[in-house]
Amino acid sequence: MTDFQTLPASTRVWIYQSNRPFKAEEVPQLKEYVDRFAQNWVSHNRALRAHGDVLHNQFVVLMVDESQADASGCSIDKSVHFLKQIEQAYGVDLFDRMTFTWMDGDTVRSADSAEFARLYQEGKITGETLVFDNLVKTKGELEEKWLKPLNESWHRRFL
Repeated sequence: MTDFQTLPASTRVWIYQSNRPFKAEEVPQLKEYVDRFAQNWVSHNRALRAHGDVLHNQFVVLMVDESQADASGCSIDKSVHFLKQIEQAYGVDLFDRMTFTWMDGDTVRSADSAEFARLYQEGKITGETLVFDNLVKTKGELEEKWLKPLNESWHRRFL
């Protein structure tokens, strides 16, 4: 198993947000499932130095250190197929990019773009609200820029 801490900041990251939080009883099995996929992920018969996890009970994260082997089109297709299996098994949508997620105190909240805009207009979400930017591309960005104030995020253009 590749440990998250040993991966360089340049490690490529893909974040898939569930349209609902995973239930507490679902998370241990899901984490094991994601970890097993990452351990066995290959590109052109070469093992990828990969890591997978479930964060905040809502995000499936896959990472590949491409300094060893690049994630090819075929290996990315395998990850999408794997994520589609998760969708079916858990009854979730991992590919809806118009659901926005933010921190409300210690709680992760989600809403579609129209509801998010309404909450902003009502002042329940502000420019300082921390939103999850699932478009980060590397481990370094995940650690430093995944959570950012709404005013600094691409989400702002939907308000």
